[in-house]
Amino acid sequence: MTQRVSLKIGDEELILETGRMAKQANGAVFARIGGSAVIATACCAEQPRAEDIDFVPLSVDYIEKYYAAGKIPGGFIKREGRPKDKEILVSRFIDRPLRPLFSKTFKREIQVVPIVIATDLVNQPDIIAMNAASAAVTISDIPFAGPVGAVRVAYLDGDYLINPSFDQVKASQLDLVIAGTERGIMMVEGGARQVSESVVIEAISRAHGTIRELCRIQNELREMAGKPKIVPPPAPAPLACEADVRRAVMAKLQEACFVKGKQVRGTAIKALREQTRLSFAGQLPESDAKTFNHLFEDMEQEILRKSIIERKVRTDGRGPEDIRDIACEIDLLPRTHGSALFTRGETQALVVTTLGTALDEQILDNIDGDTRKGFMLNYNFPPFSVGETGRLNAPGRREIGHGHLAERALDKVLPAKESFPYTIRLVSEILESNGSSSMATVCGGTLSLLNAGVPLSKSVAGIAMGLVKENDRFVVLSDILGEEDHLGDMDFKVAGTDTGITALQMDIKIQGVTPEIMTQALEQARRGRLHILSVMNETIREPRSEVSSLAPKVISLKVPVDKIGLIIGPGGKNIKAISEKSNSKINIDDDGTVTIYCANKEGAEIAQGIIAGMVEEPEVGRVYKGTVKRIMDFGAFVEILPGKEGLVHVSMLSAEHVESPYDVVKEGQEIDVKLTDVDRMGRLNLATPAALEAKPEGRPPRPERRPYGREGSDRPRGRDGDRRPPRRG
Repeated sequence: MTQRVSLKIGDEELILETGRMAKQANGAVFARIGGSAVIATACCAEQPRAEDIDFVPLSVDYIEKYYAAGKIPGGFIKREGRPKDKEILVSRFIDRPLRPLFSKTFKREIQVVPIVIATDLVNQPDIIAMNAASAAVTISDIPFAGPVGAVRVAYLDGDYLINPSFDQVKASQLDLVIAGTERGIMMVEGGARQVSESVVIEAISRAHGTIRELCRIQNELREMAGKPKIVPPPAPAPLACEADVRRAVMAKLQEACFVKGKQVRGTAIKALREQTRLSFAGQLPESDAKTFNHLFEDMEQEILRKSIIERKVRTDGRGPEDIRDIACEIDLLPRTHGSALFTRGETQALVVTTLGTALDEQILDNIDGDTRKGFMLNYNFPPFSVGETGRLNAPGRREIGHGHLAERALDKVLPAKESFPYTIRLVSEILESNGSSSMATVCGGTLSLLNAGVPLSKSVAGIAMGLVKENDRFVVLSDILGEEDHLGDMDFKVAGTDTGITALQMDIKIQGVTPEIMTQALEQARRGRLHILSVMNETIREPRSEVSSLAPKVISLKVPVDKIGLIIGPGGKNIKAISEKSNSKINIDDDGTVTIYCANKEGAEIAQGIIAGMVEEPEVGRVYKGTVKRIMDFGAFVEILPGKEGLVHVSMLSAEHVESPYDVVKEGQEIDVKLTDVDRMGRLNLATPAALEAKPEGRPPRPERRPYGREGSDRPRGRDGDRRPPRRG
């Protein structure tokens, strides 16, 4: 039996339906807004995983089908393949608010699969998928502390728009994806055009009202069609010797937790743990090994949280608002177009800029339509950055997510393509990591771009904020360490300029994060961001005056749209010839923008001159340096502009009398000629300046051609110059 609920959001209605499709899944929901639709399923394994795990074995796979937009996939393989970056990013959007609401004791594999099966290119399917995924889990028998509602909020012309269209998002100053429960916000991610902190707070506040309604209708659907929940196993019993372990080790652990240096501190805690394990070996069965490790982690967390709440002292000795020492360097690499090394405490990013041509743009084949990207940021997190070993595979979901956040933060300050027609690729190599390598990528990216001569409108810095909350007491932490991310209640990354925010990402692990806490976190982040910017500005404040000599030289010009075909030529003949002659690459946009890329300035200028000449209209009275193309008995044809030839009559080749044109010019010779007139048939009449000076009256105009008559005076001549005989018969 089909069950359905709905909610009006703005001008559209969200419909959630179950009981008609995918009925063998633990939970399945068909969701639709306008002409966009998603089917989301939730399934879990029959048995818990064999090994003892301390995390939720959840996987989320958001899939966009090309048929949803009436498209066939591009390339040789005409079917959907490995996940695209966009699908991975949306999968993370869905995973992050859902994961904290599953029971860690459940330990069964959980898979959530939202599939986009229709899109109208107006209503964005990612938000539909987030709500459909939550609804599928909510009505299933999988233990879940949800539901979760999700909306997109845009800020456009002073108005806050809930679930805006694609076009509204493109024009907006703010684009946030916000997810939460009835009790509070769980996740925020988005970009902005240097908006103030107050605009972000208001957007989150307005979103939560709609999120509560989305949770309400999901609960209604659960009451109508939900399955009884599986009861998760209870948490493991505490160690019998827990009290003795705490008494024996707490004081020593207190000292180890505040040893300076991540590696040294980790070694001290690990040594203490092993020493304690040996001391209590007789009271610790092998089956309790994981419980013992968890106890040690719990004690460490208690010590650090208590220190932050009561003493305002963090694990590395800093106060809540203190920023770690920062070092900035540029021009590290000799052959790159721009490079920077940004170090903040024990986090370090080497960021390299490469400038390319329009031919280097990334082509994205999505259901939203084919698009091109002129700015790309790739983030790499090798295992050595945290002192570990591991396989160096293709970038994982975390790397793609962190890279996207940094790319979004910098994209808002890049120059327009018209003023800086380069394709830009940034690569961030994380060399060390102990807290927010994505924000180090933002800072290092700014330094590297300026070093490469990219004219950014503003410098951008990023900072990661944390939170420790106990009952009504809370402390907001600036520039958090990895340990503080793990033990804290919030991971809030904010990037922006000295004017406003350009990107943010927030994950909250607890309920009850109030607007007061968010306001304080954003204001504290602003102060930290300004401090970081001041340090960065000491290294480089303005873009380098010129791009690297190793970067391609770029010249851009505009031509009439109706001349594009002339420049390209039949089968690309003309543009290929120009490229070969100038040793350059040429790109022509549909609006008539011609961009020339060349390894040296001279080649780019040669191509520019040829193209400018091809579209230029000849000007009567102007002197041109032309090239003799053909010589006839009556004169010479001279090319004054690419593809435009005129006749210099034999009488106007020289100030002196000329018997034959062959006596004064030869093919391929360059001579100065003046355009004297253009006849009614569009033919160009030329003369040398010397001839015009001696014969100011010029030569007689070209005679009109008469039809062939009996006189035969205008009959065509044969190759030998004799008149052809009249036709017989």
